[in-house]
Amino acid sequence: MDEVGRLFECHEYFVPEMLIAARAMRAALEVVQSRLTKAQTESKGKVVIGTVKGDLHDIGKNLVAAMLQGSGYEILDLGTDVPPEKFVKTIEENKANAVALSALLTTTMPEMKNVIEALVKAGIRDRVKVLVGGAPVTEEFAKQIGADGYGETAVAAVGLTRSLVASATA
Repeated sequence: MDEVGRLFECHEYFVPEMLIAARAMRAALEVVQSRLTKAQTESKGKVVIGTVKGDLHDIGKNLVAAMLQGSGYEILDLGTDVPPEKFVKTIEENKANAVALSALLTTTMPEMKNVIEALVKAGIRDRVKVLVGGAPVTEEFAKQIGADGYGETAVAAVGLTRSLVASATA
């Protein structure tokens, strides 16, 4: 998936090729999952991922989830139209290191801030890294809402997760 990501960034691969590669990787992971578990492969961290409340788009989220899983992270995919409370509950129950929030609609972007506010209210914001992404999301928006980082592409999201989770566990 790292190579597929590199080819995407070089404009040699496009979204359809990324999705095909992600599906192939997921199928391969299903086949080898039991062997990975038996080999006690250490997870790089737990990431809760979902598309925020009011938004039903999931192609980008699925791509990020597949690439993170392929990079060694345990993924807790909540799907689409996820309310802030569900993000909080899943993070708390699974002691997740990071949460990745996706939005494709500008009208649902404020829900990202609502998730961050719910993390603060639950008293867990300081122990979980918040990553945001989606077509209308920008670096400036991420800073305004108090996110730890913004991934413009799925490849960027993986690199950002690596650096944020590694710095938090160091």
